Amino acid sequence: MSESFNDQLIAMLPRLRRFARGLTGSAASADDLVQAACERALSRSHQFQEGTRFDSWLFRIMQTIWIDQIRARDVRKEEQEDAAEQLGSDAAVRQIEARIRLGEVRTALKALPPEQRAALMLVTVEGLSYKEAAQIAQVPVGTIMSRLARARIALEARLSTGSDRRRSLDNAAAN
Repeated sequence: MSESFNDQLIAMLPRLRRFARGLTGSAASADDLVQAACERALSRSHQFQEGTRFDSWLFRIMQTIWIDQIRARDVRKEEQEDAAEQLGSDAAVRQIEARIRLGEVRTALKALPPEQRAALMLVTVEGLSYKEAAQIAQVPVGTIMSRLARARIALEARLSTGSDRRRSLDNAAAN
């Protein structure tokens, strides 16, 4: 294994963690997913083809592991972490409101089908092109585009109803 390979892997850790956090919705699960992806990449470093994109190769490994975990979870019918544990608590009002909103976004992301969530994370968070995301997901570019469009529409719908509900509660509390 070359030192260049190790250096590239270390440099990718923040991006891998961000992608994993978007896929899993929890910091602990994201860390586990990053660790599994790094282990697999290290054990299969001989499979990486020089001249290809290292980040795409790693994202594909991570996505494959995540899909396998979802399938295993569905079989075992595991319950997801309690949303309250993910939010944490802060004293400042702004931080609390930001965490509540972040929790709403995470909940909306979790509600997306896995394929839409992956497309959204690859394109909007990781900044990959549609073509690169399609290569990682092993689907046509048009499929990535439609998954992304459906994901954005679903997120907007979920988040706008959450904001409307919160405004109603605020108004009721004020009266």
